[in-house]
Amino acid sequence: MMILRNLCLVLAFACLPSVANTGKMPLEQQLAVKYIQAVTEHDYQALNAFYDRDSVFKDRTASKTYTGRRHIINFLRRAHQGVLEYAFNIEHMFNSGSLVVMIGSYHYRGPGDQFGKPGKIIDLAIPGVTTINLDMTNQRVEQHVDLMDYQTMADQLAVQ
Repeated sequence: MMILRNLCLVLAFACLPSVANTGKMPLEQQLAVKYIQAVTEHDYQALNAFYDRDSVFKDRTASKTYTGRRHIINFLRRAHQGVLEYAFNIEHMFNSGSLVVMIGSYHYRGPGDQFGKPGKIIDLAIPGVTTINLDMTNQRVEQHVDLMDYQTMADQLAVQ
């Protein structure tokens, strides 16, 4: 009888609606993921809506900065040229207000020309941290900053 009562209690609690949906991603993170998907899918039409003339794309490790929609999209078009696969595998993500931090690895598969390996198809997994400052009111990217582990990339290139 005691086991039956405990089982009924467990079932009753399991069927109660959740007060807080802890699995729901904050709006800032949802927008950041949507943006990163547009970057990795080479969706320039979607990216056009994410940027304005004051948006900044910065690769701090490579000391490169692009400002404004046109300059950022032109850079991405050049960087994506001939790419066969490109993805960002997010291992951890958090935000503080409109600043979203993504930690993971960028996966790249494509022509080796950009990396001094002409005629070869290379495959890279580059660990990195991407931070995105968002303007949530206008659903835009104010600043995208990449910090990439280019030493790991160099090590991977050396054996390909």
